[in-house]
Amino acid sequence: MSGPARRRVLVTSRSFGGGGTDFAAELDAAGYEVVRASPAHALDDLEPLLPGVDGWIAGTGPITAAHLDLAPDLRVIARYGVGVDKVDVAAAAARGIVVTNTPGANSSAVAEHTVALVLAALRGVPAADRRVRDGDWSGWQARELSALTVGVLGLGRIGRLVIERLSGFRPRVLGADPWVPADDPIFETVERAAADDLARSCDVVTLHAPGGQTVVDDAWLAASDRPVLLVNTARADLIDEDAVAAAMRSGRVWAYAADTLATENHGDGASPLLAPDLADRVIVTPHLAAQTREGVDGMGGMATADLRAVLEGRQPRHPVVP
Repeated sequence: MSGPARRRVLVTSRSFGGGGTDFAAELDAAGYEVVRASPAHALDDLEPLLPGVDGWIAGTGPITAAHLDLAPDLRVIARYGVGVDKVDVAAAAARGIVVTNTPGANSSAVAEHTVALVLAALRGVPAADRRVRDGDWSGWQARELSALTVGVLGLGRIGRLVIERLSGFRPRVLGADPWVPADDPIFETVERAAADDLARSCDVVTLHAPGGQTVVDDAWLAASDRPVLLVNTARADLIDEDAVAAAMRSGRVWAYAADTLATENHGDGASPLLAPDLADRVIVTPHLAAQTREGVDGMGGMATADLRAVLEGRQPRHPVVP
């Protein structure tokens, strides 16, 4: 006689199991069948797979009601990461599908990448490397963090870890987050400010808000009283890329460093921030911030544990409420 049918788990996260732990092997040993598919989540690609899926470990691709209609047996979507803005959480709830995420798993990794981008942009490291390879050893004058004012927009897990890691450089730090009360202990070490205050008072501004609205736009940039270094390891929609590109050319923004762009194309459809004349002052990494071995293992472990909890009749630790 054959044994009980193995539950099927669809994995569309690019980095799942890419750290130090093979979570796919763990699922296999626990009686699950793991099926991998493209992280883009194109309906045509997933149409033959979704009808037999019980659980889904999903990356950053969209999950719409149309996807869910193809998956009548689906009981849990374990989002591999924090943001669920591309998941139709309400549609999932209406179908009795639990959605989870992995809060905090990669916060340290993103905070470290943020500081790396600040330092690389402040010293012009990528541009200097390119020039040396072309035989140009001429240098330029940079700034030290200890002499600057840094604004941190968003005081969640990552924003606080960035502040902690910056403390060794001893800059003046302003923190802005309308959801954090004035008596929060964070304001014992940083100065409380509004988002607009950061434009008027900071040499460096690093963004750690959840997205969904544009903060750095023409009005914000016009309020700046000095050339600013902008760093974005959060969401692309926090900035107006056309406005920032124009501000770089006018001198209001002297550098931009990010781990994401609103338009991830090349050629005619590329982001205005990838224009050749801005290359020496723009640093972009391809969603590397969370991609450390420790961060990947943290996300994989949390996503796997919550997926198994739902499919095995237990409460997940990190449910997302619609």
